[in-house]
Amino acid sequence: MKHQFSLKQFVQIENFWKRIGIMLPSVFFMGFTLSILIEVGWGTDPASFFLLNLSNLIGFSFGNTQVIVYSCMFLLVFIFGSQYIGFGTLANMLLIGYISDFFRFVWNKIGYSNLIDTNFSIQLISFILALLVFVIVAAFYINSKTGVAPYDALPQIISDALPKIPFAPLRIVYDLSFVLFGFIFSLFALNGLQGSVIGSIALSILIGPTITLVGKIINKIM
Repeated sequence: MKHQFSLKQFVQIENFWKRIGIMLPSVFFMGFTLSILIEVGWGTDPASFFLLNLSNLIGFSFGNTQVIVYSCMFLLVFIFGSQYIGFGTLANMLLIGYISDFFRFVWNKIGYSNLIDTNFSIQLISFILALLVFVIVAAFYINSKTGVAPYDALPQIISDALPKIPFAPLRIVYDLSFVLFGFIFSLFALNGLQGSVIGSIALSILIGPTITLVGKIINKIM
């Protein structure tokens, strides 16, 4: 049965302000940690890898590229799965890319980007800490239940339409497809590949189950 979209679904949720108070800092720190993962260059989540290489190809900022691509995805979600839309959906699509762009600008200005490039220990520590925080705040974001990012809503819509296919392998194929598209874009970009294909493939397989596991722990605490 198709869900009928209503503006009420944005606000008529239990503990609304508490959930918004969890969601907004989570979005901020997702953008913050993503900026570090991009600077390290060892791999990001598949959506960011795709957007990073697309932005490099078309010459737009990462934030602008995310808004454009996610807006197109948002239209599909609105048509086929509007039940997944909420304030968290809008915050994710409109803020994370620009937050990441801002902090990458800061890292360049203060010399942190150069330090990452020249010091392996700093690179390793930065990657581990950024990935750890990213997973934790992503789990908080999901558990705030204020809406799903357009990128994440699409595989759920596909899964709803194909109930006989287990969600886990469907999601992995979905994520790996975007890594492939990102790699294809890099072949036509003047600056070549942005980030790591191998690292992003590994994160495509591992980051989802890890966020789910952390989310279960957080959900019990919350």
